[in-house]
Amino acid sequence: MTISQVCAQLYTVRDFLKTPCDIAESLAKVRAIGYEAVQLSGLGPIPETELAAMLEGEGLVCCATHEPGEELFNNPAGVAERLRALNCSLTAYPYPAGEKFRNLDEVKLLAKKLNAAGEALYKEGITLCYHNHHIEFRRVAGKTILEWLYQETNPQYLQGEPDTYWVQYGGGCVVSWCRYLARRLPIIHYKDYRVTDDNTITFAEIGNGNLDWPHITAAAEAAGCTWFSVEQDTCPGDPFDSLKQSFDFIKTHLC
Repeated sequence: MTISQVCAQLYTVRDFLKTPCDIAESLAKVRAIGYEAVQLSGLGPIPETELAAMLEGEGLVCCATHEPGEELFNNPAGVAERLRALNCSLTAYPYPAGEKFRNLDEVKLLAKKLNAAGEALYKEGITLCYHNHHIEFRRVAGKTILEWLYQETNPQYLQGEPDTYWVQYGGGCVVSWCRYLARRLPIIHYKDYRVTDDNTITFAEIGNGNLDWPHITAAAEAAGCTWFSVEQDTCPGDPFDSLKQSFDFIKTHLC
């Protein structure tokens, strides 16, 4: 990993991305921390041309996005057009909203939709990834839902975007999942997992939790990972401070 491969997942600062002015100010703050790339998620409405100009002005790369499932399934050409405007070739299905996963047929139906969307995007030069939460670690017909989704899709059409916190929360092993996704792992979400003083589980800055970052990083690198996306769903204070703590830890201990 090099520090230029570390990006900020903007969902972390979503409360500061409501308007184009907010977005411009937030991008400047992220760049000032040291990040050279961002993953777009949680932004308010803004034309792609205006956003692309802001990114270029700050010297930031848009390495990936999250796109709504309905857009990916029903308008992949529109998604590809949006990403081209941002000079980006990587996106992810963020959450299986509305999916019940009551049986294997329902899991396979989602896999089929993902595969079709991924194929359409692949033909446009875009790579589609799957972003997991903990729910995909429920077992259906002897395997986790996440295993079925990858098994039932073409690796060219669906790649992985494992989320370290949610893998751990779901009872999986982050290192094992990096190995499982070898050559199918262009991006990973770096998110720490902390047990609080009152014995509850919460999100944490990288290095402030108990995930094994040296081994996770080595496994992700061995799997061919290109982007290491720092995200924190909730922060104890200013989310920009949390992004900085994570960035400083990665730069000092992992790069």
